[in-house]
Amino acid sequence: MAGNIYGLDLGTYEIKVYDERKDEIWKEKSAIATKNQTEIFAVGDEAYAMYEKAPQNIEVLFPMQGGVIARFCDMQNLLENLLRKRQFFGSEYVIAIPTDITEVEKRAFYDLVYHSSARAKSVSVVERGIADAIGCKIDVYQTGGVMILNMGGGTMELSVLAYGGIVMNRLLKFGGEQFDQEIINLVRRNRDFLIGRKTAEQLRRTFGIFSEDTKSKMQIAGRNLILGLPQRTDISIGLVRAALKEQMDDCVDAIQTMIQRIPPDVLRELKKNGIYLTGGMANLRGIAEYLEESVGVRVSTVDYPELCSMNGLREIIQDKKRYGRLTYSMLDKGYRWLE
Repeated sequence: MAGNIYGLDLGTYEIKVYDERKDEIWKEKSAIATKNQTEIFAVGDEAYAMYEKAPQNIEVLFPMQGGVIARFCDMQNLLENLLRKRQFFGSEYVIAIPTDITEVEKRAFYDLVYHSSARAKSVSVVERGIADAIGCKIDVYQTGGVMILNMGGGTMELSVLAYGGIVMNRLLKFGGEQFDQEIINLVRRNRDFLIGRKTAEQLRRTFGIFSEDTKSKMQIAGRNLILGLPQRTDISIGLVRAALKEQMDDCVDAIQTMIQRIPPDVLRELKKNGIYLTGGMANLRGIAEYLEESVGVRVSTVDYPELCSMNGLREIIQDKKRYGRLTYSMLDKGYRWLE
């Protein structure tokens, strides 16, 4: 596969890869299972399937935390195993990275691929907000102002773009994981009932954020904390949405704070173009309507928002002449992250 180009988006819970030669996108869970803290037992989807079910000597880890690489060695082992499985060697890579992180954290994304066994010929990076905007079919060079809200599993990223660059950006350290934890906590407090994160995610996806439905219920499995026995119980839509409210309020506050700081000319254009939602959380029912009503700016959810950044990377890779200047290399001969 020499000479091929790949696009990478390393999310907190999912790794997405675009293959230029096959013109396809594939994804795997960003999880690694280690046995006795030394041996790699499983990676990707196989490791995630063991989450909350693994025996005591097997630990399932998520090397990405808060939008950055928290466990470099584990992330390197995970990525190398996934790339080796599909024989991605001697190729070029373009990585979508958050903007509101330190230069050292950005460099870690670069070195993760460049120093891996994939033997990358070159590694370029692009801000995820720009990749998202291109994936939304926005003309990033011509638009005078637009906001992109990437709602991921571990973070939310707010980006304001104008004329080919990012005017403002903020990385919020909460996402789907924190929403699910709030559901777990509220169910435990109100019902003395313990559920897992996957069950909480199922409740969130089923009920969403906003709709006229107020009476729906869903039967779930968990443990009765009073009896100490496994049981099934009904959870109401109202309880789930009450759990999500605090996190949604924090999201609204962040958007309103950023809008107040936007330069007037960019703000005028932004109010015309609106806010675009991307990322897996954008699939939640009613979230666009809730944000639009709370913020007072038109909010749109694109088709397949979880793949928006990858569609942007596809455009960048396929049309280097137009989008090449939006990517850059972090190669610095005077810097050594790994010996």
